[in-house]
Amino acid sequence: MEKIDINKLEEILSEFKDENWPVIPVLQRVQEEFGYIPKETIEPISKALNLFPSQIQGVATFYAQFYLSPKGRNLIRVCRGTACHVRGGRTILKLVKKYTNIEEGETTEDLKFSLETVACLGACALSPVIMVNKTYFGKMNPRRVELVLKQCK
Repeated sequence: MEKIDINKLEEILSEFKDENWPVIPVLQRVQEEFGYIPKETIEPISKALNLFPSQIQGVATFYAQFYLSPKGRNLIRVCRGTACHVRGGRTILKLVKKYTNIEEGETTEDLKFSLETVACLGACALSPVIMVNKTYFGKMNPRRVELVLKQCK
């Protein structure tokens, strides 16, 4: 497991020293810095915010936006909304799984890809849709899945 830079964590915590119960913004910044919320950051965060570690862990595990393990450099989100489903979203998901060799919620060993499904990406007119990192790819078909994911490698 990769060792975190505790100095970076201390910098983040100092940004919030005068705020009242800033758990979510602190966790967001920690995740932004490290790509996830490392286990070893929970205790220092709890001390800095004068809270119990279980309170920090509770917030981090409650919200789906927080990751407690490293994610791939390319986070693939496949839409499971109605429009995408009707237009072949299930096939797109199968192809993404086949190409990356991972299931939903998993990350490749080389940390190139992580795969998630979402209820809706809000781009129904372009369905079926996937999102890689912050970029939307619409009107997906088998050929486009391969092209998009090859760009990520």
